[in-house]
Amino acid sequence: MEKTTNKYRIESTRLQSWDYGSNAAYFITICTKEKRCYLGDIINNVMYLSEIGKIADKYWLEIPAHFPFVKLGEYIIMPNHVHGIIIIDKVETGSGNKKDFSVETQNFASLHYPDQKTDKPQNKFGPQSKNLASIIRGYKAGVKKYATINNINFGWQSRYHDHIIRDFESYIRISQYINDNLQNWKFDKLNIVQKD
Repeated sequence: MEKTTNKYRIESTRLQSWDYGSNAAYFITICTKEKRCYLGDIINNVMYLSEIGKIADKYWLEIPAHFPFVKLGEYIIMPNHVHGIIIIDKVETGSGNKKDFSVETQNFASLHYPDQKTDKPQNKFGPQSKNLASIIRGYKAGVKKYATINNINFGWQSRYHDHIIRDFESYIRISQYINDNLQNWKFDKLNIVQKD
């Protein structure tokens, strides 16, 4: 932690030189508040979603409707967290505008820097309405709003974890990890099983 103005500030875990609005596949983990199992239960390797778990699932699938430049990879709703792959997929048209196109496997992130001429990072979060943070913020806000309106005890942790997927092999490995999450729940470090 860094001390600033007599207060402690948690350093960002984001890659400082990366533009999180740029085209890439991102592996995301979003945890519930205090890692409580608000989203459902696992019984015999089957995930039974709670009411708010069903909303978390529904709203995850609706992300591309709100962010048309997003494609979704594998995902899973677990009792106290969500794992998923979000693919930001913008393409330049001749006019400089962005438009969608089908995700191809070559569209993985390379460790390029927004401005190779300077060591100073550019706006690492990109345009604030078309980047990874805005996607996650919108998703989390939608689920939380539903919980509040329907008097469901629920909360998210304030942050989330992301990993920039750099190549096809990593994409396959992470997709398999997501698919195996149910079977590996008893060994998962997030399995602290705090019931509400």
